[in-house]
Amino acid sequence: MSVHTAKRRLAPADIKALKGERPIVSLTAYTTPVAKLMDQHVDFILVGDSLGMVLYGLDSTVGVTIEMMIAHGQAVMRGSSSACIVVDLPFGSYQESKEQAFRTAARILKETGCSAVKLEGGAEMAETVHFLTQRGIPVLGHVGLMPQLINTTGGYRSLGRSDREVEKIRRDAAAIEEAGAFAFVIEGTVEPLAREITETATIPTIGIGASPACDGQVLVVDDVLGIFTDFKPRFVKHFANLAPVMSEAFATYAEEVKARSFPGPEHTFQLRKG
Repeated sequence: MSVHTAKRRLAPADIKALKGERPIVSLTAYTTPVAKLMDQHVDFILVGDSLGMVLYGLDSTVGVTIEMMIAHGQAVMRGSSSACIVVDLPFGSYQESKEQAFRTAARILKETGCSAVKLEGGAEMAETVHFLTQRGIPVLGHVGLMPQLINTTGGYRSLGRSDREVEKIRRDAAAIEEAGAFAFVIEGTVEPLAREITETATIPTIGIGASPACDGQVLVVDDVLGIFTDFKPRFVKHFANLAPVMSEAFATYAEEVKARSFPGPEHTFQLRKG
């Protein structure tokens, strides 16, 4: 059954209004066929820079380009009609200045037709978030673990275990909310802190490795389907295990091609008699 009550595409304001009403459903998508399949089941689709790792085999999201995000944003837009579409701003495309962030975000909105952008960062990015939202660009924030900062944080690990980390994440969440974001992702943050932030925030929190108490949840689609097998974070649940199914299909195809049992007569075009 569809989660949507209206035929129009959901907007960032609709996502914001869901706080306190029911849990918000989100997944990442990068291609038209996948977007078509998930569109009716989610409130918003995130075209995440996680595509650098799950599609392009990069070691982190740092190498993702604006052009990659636009190409995949366009693909997802073509495959969806009702979910709100949010596209990540890639590393290096917005941190230099609020003006740079506006140029990047405006280009992505224009060239993809998406409804909003997401950027990582807390208090240090609040001025940028305010600058964007005041100029017609809805922003989904992102606090806690920030994958784009992997080179300075020293790896992927849960945060909020020290007083210093707790205060920073609290401060970041408050700053992003005050700056005008319609919602924000909390990633890789200890459960009690994510729960506390959700309870005090007036905008939705979207958890990934955070808390079931968050106003919504997001996961990477390749993790949900069990396709990405390089590693499995603690917060991931495989709702399907497609990797062995796909591998078996490829193996069977290869066997039939080698045995000349595929293609068969039914897969070829024959001349009509007479």
